[in-house]
Amino acid sequence: MSAPTRRLGSLTVSALGYGAMPVSHGRTPAVPHEQAIATVHAALDAGITFLDTADIYAPTWDTMGHNEKIVAEALASWGGDRSSVTIATKGGITRSEGEVWGRDGSAAYLRSALEKSLANLQVDAIDLYYWHRPDRSIRYAEGVEALGALQQEGLIREVGISNANVEEIDVAREVLGEGGLAAVQNQFSPTFFHTSLRELQHCGEHGIAFVPWSPLGGTGGGARGLRDRFPQVRQVADAHGVSAQQVVLAWELSLGEHVIPIPGAGRPESIQDSAKAMMLELREEELTLLGEIIA
Repeated sequence: MSAPTRRLGSLTVSALGYGAMPVSHGRTPAVPHEQAIATVHAALDAGITFLDTADIYAPTWDTMGHNEKIVAEALASWGGDRSSVTIATKGGITRSEGEVWGRDGSAAYLRSALEKSLANLQVDAIDLYYWHRPDRSIRYAEGVEALGALQQEGLIREVGISNANVEEIDVAREVLGEGGLAAVQNQFSPTFFHTSLRELQHCGEHGIAFVPWSPLGGTGGGARGLRDRFPQVRQVADAHGVSAQQVVLAWELSLGEHVIPIPGAGRPESIQDSAKAMMLELREEELTLLGEIIA
């Protein structure tokens, strides 16, 4: 199935991506392996060509890379055109014995993390590599410079940053030069927008893709509560006979051609439903109604 596309730096991707984290991390009980592969396949079969993962998405500290390996295995066993798929992953968050979490944005650590991701994903270069979270022990520019150097070596095609504020976005723009920052991945949803709306708008002003993570409110049940929490969403969903999730994703897509939400899913049925948002056409008055949520 072909889907609407959007630009992400030099890359062309489906208007919606798939956030693969839920098949590896944050769910009890864990998603069975066969179901994880089937969920990635369902996303691809639904026309999604943009897969998002990260090195830390794993059941435990000593299985880092689990999610990247799931994505690689699913792609290897998928019957479609692998060359049409863009993979994004991230580095810069540490996870060690005893589930001790930290951050390391040093050039040495980011290179090491990238090399492991290349092996996990079974690729020679990462399509889009994000610095996952700022490391406050160093200047922000240092981490961006490290990614720029890896890009110059051909190990990264496009550079992104994640969980970044407007100031950090501008630092990255300055370090990488005009057009050098391809994407910013930040949390954004009807339940989380008070800071990230400005970042979404700022990216649009500068031709940078804005990639909302947890666009439906997160894996903690936020997506299931959309109908009850937001009467605007319920009204539009009922009018179209579709899920609340489709309505929210279609509304987020309307916020700018640079917006590429990445809904997560641990079941094939969930991502199949979300993917239909790419074809859902909302009327102007419906978009205005939904806009009241973040007004």
